Amino acid sequence: MGHRVKFQFEDKNISTKEVDADAGDSILDIALDNDIDLQHNCGAVCACSTCHVYVEEGMDSLPEISDKEEDFIDRAINPRLSSRLACQCKLAGDIVVTIPDQSQFNGH
Repeated sequence: MGHRVKFQFEDKNISTKEVDADAGDSILDIALDNDIDLQHNCGAVCACSTCHVYVEEGMDSLPEISDKEEDFIDRAINPRLSSRLACQCKLAGDIVVTIPDQSQFNGH
C-alpha cells in the first residue's frame, strides 16, 4: 500500500514536496529517490547524525526509536523531541517531516 510523505524544509528557498512511498522504505531512501538533498555521511548505518529530520506528523507510522539512534540524535544539530534519523525510519503510514538546513554540511 502506498503512503504519502510531505517534505518541508527549514531552508525557505526550497519548496515543500509531497511524494508517494511504499511501506518499509526509509525516509532517507524516499528523499534520495525524489532528488531531495539529505546528507547521509555514514551510508545509512546509524553511525552519524547527518540524516537527522524532524517528524511533524505521523510519528506513530514509524518504528520506535532505538537506543543507538537516540544516542546519535543527541549529537545532531538542534535536536528536538520530534527528531529522528531518516535512515532508521521505515515507513508504515503517511508522515510529514522537516529537513533541517543542509547548508551546514555543504560548506556554505
